[in-house]
Amino acid sequence: MSTAIPTTARQLRSLLKADGELELSLVDVPVPEPRDNEVLVRVLATPLNPSDLALLLGMADLDTLKTSGPADRPVTTARMPEKLMRALSSRVGESMPVGNEGSGVVVKAGASPAAQALLGRTVGILGGAMYGEYRCVNVAQALALPAGATAADGASCFVNPLTSLSMVETMRREGHTALVHTAAASNLGQMLNRICQKDKVPLVNIVRKPEQVELLKSQGAAYVCNSSSPTFMDELTDALAATGATLAFDALGGGRLAGQILTCMEAAINRTAKEYSRYGSAVHKQVYLYGGLDTSPTEFNRSFGMAWGIGGWLLTPFLQKIGPEAGAALRARVAAELTTTFKSHYTREITLAETLQPDVIRAYGAKATGEKFLITPDKG
Repeated sequence: MSTAIPTTARQLRSLLKADGELELSLVDVPVPEPRDNEVLVRVLATPLNPSDLALLLGMADLDTLKTSGPADRPVTTARMPEKLMRALSSRVGESMPVGNEGSGVVVKAGASPAAQALLGRTVGILGGAMYGEYRCVNVAQALALPAGATAADGASCFVNPLTSLSMVETMRREGHTALVHTAAASNLGQMLNRICQKDKVPLVNIVRKPEQVELLKSQGAAYVCNSSSPTFMDELTDALAATGATLAFDALGGGRLAGQILTCMEAAINRTAKEYSRYGSAVHKQVYLYGGLDTSPTEFNRSFGMAWGIGGWLLTPFLQKIGPEAGAALRARVAAELTTTFKSHYTREITLAETLQPDVIRAYGAKATGEKFLITPDKG
């Protein structure tokens, strides 16, 4: 291609200093030359996922945000609570690039046939350091988008789609037959709802607002429970009894919800129990914490017998566990259904520089359900 490629380009960095100051800035980095099996992508769109915010902001106090410098090269700082510094010691002094995934146009390709085949194509890419103007990746980390798909369509084609598909795959591999999902009105939650409808998997959605109930029901969800309702526990138990769900994925992580789900699972199972057991039902009930929207401690009252588990779950280890062939099958489905099942919705588009503005940081840092930001480096 004849596209003019600069020698350096901007990249967003997050730096935690020893004194507890978090510094966010745009720095110039060399634009790399792709090797044989690599492609150079001009980034056009990249989402702000909760997993990205964990690296970008950590647990910094957003009330202490300050910014300086010119509008196109702001430097923004915030204070990291002192009690967290010990846990973050390994990243002190390291200027870290941010952004798990994104999409753009391949402007230069290595010599291999696989790389050359992507030249000029719009691709989705995974591999970190995506909050910048250019990114060089191995062809295995690039997914050619179907004809007609835009960069915005492909910006979130890895994390949420593969996470939601992997939840269903986990269910099947662990012998469950239905799912429970919290923060279910999110982009990921709506995606999972579409997958489960298409695959005929019973799904219990948990949200916290009446309008989120209506949103999911308008999209065909059969079971939607509002955790802020005074009758939430009864409604959840009814839904679990109807679906037989014994596996849940919790995006909150903290608070009482994981324990409430296990309690309701046990109550639903006991509705058809033939005899009483002081150890509770023998049916294993599992809740996986895969997010941290609620940073408070995880609390639960052991009112659900002895056959249960609460654990962590992450996408990357799961994909490594199932192997490259199974992972490729999941990615192929994402490509085939990119603008339908796996379509993402964004409430706001921002530039790289706007990503560092305090008012914008507070907005996306709130991690509000259903409010997803998209960084478009070329915007303006």
